[in-house]
Amino acid sequence: MEKPRIFTMSFSSIYPLYLQKAEKRGRTQKEVNEIIFWLTGYDEKSLQQQIIDKVDLETFFKQAPHINPNASLIKGVICGYRVEEIEDELMRQIRYLDKLIDELAKGKAMQKILRE
Repeated sequence: MEKPRIFTMSFSSIYPLYLQKAEKRGRTQKEVNEIIFWLTGYDEKSLQQQIIDKVDLETFFKQAPHINPNASLIKGVICGYRVEEIEDELMRQIRYLDKLIDELAKGKAMQKILRE
């Protein structure tokens, strides 16, 4: 079976779209990065290296230091799918990140986004 196209897209091509979406609504790159750090365990240096290396999303999530155990608390609809019902683990992780960036752009407080 062929991989979904999103798995092979480079994180470096999607990251600016996350920034654009957040900044359009008055949020910051720092907040976008905080969400990515929380979800994946990357830090500033390792995130920048992933961007420089132009890794695809599959590699980005496979190389993530750790997926936050509270990620399972992320619920809701993104791209027409309930994130908690997505069976493919990689696709679910990608949609978790999409959902968190969506919540940021909608003005949700960081504490709620990071499931604190």
